[in-house]
Amino acid sequence: MHEMAAMAGFFAAHGVWSVSDGEVLIPMLGYEHPTGERGMNRLMHDDVADGARAGQEELLAGHDDWVRAVLVIDAYLHLDTSRVDALIVEAVEYGPSRRTLKMAVPYRPQPTPEGFAVYRPKFLEADGVDDPDFAGLADAFFSGVDSHEKAAEVWNAHLVDESV
Repeated sequence: MHEMAAMAGFFAAHGVWSVSDGEVLIPMLGYEHPTGERGMNRLMHDDVADGARAGQEELLAGHDDWVRAVLVIDAYLHLDTSRVDALIVEAVEYGPSRRTLKMAVPYRPQPTPEGFAVYRPKFLEADGVDDPDFAGLADAFFSGVDSHEKAAEVWNAHLVDESV
């Protein structure tokens, strides 16, 4: 599950890099083959929501040659006090016992008077394990973020040390 969290961090960082200039994220689906080789598809549709739905369908179905996959979409996170922009990161580890992880990376979009910012990620779901090690998964996630050098630079430059 830690490999899946690291991969989720890598693609979440790529998503943060993509939205840091004020653009809407085109949904993206990253995947990993048994050889460790990774690929990524941008889900270009006339409507971004259609791309997100297509990505969720493909993520759930998987491919015979995928070990794990990660879908990153731009959406809103509904909190008790407000609604905030967030990248929703869904990850699946395929195999005899499927495991899934869902996280949100809240952010303040560009342009705002305060400028672009990234807030602390939030775990939303973890399925397929009895007692998830959230501290270990968070460490793996941030290791994945750091493995994407250009995106990690943007993430770290705009990280706000607070939660929303």
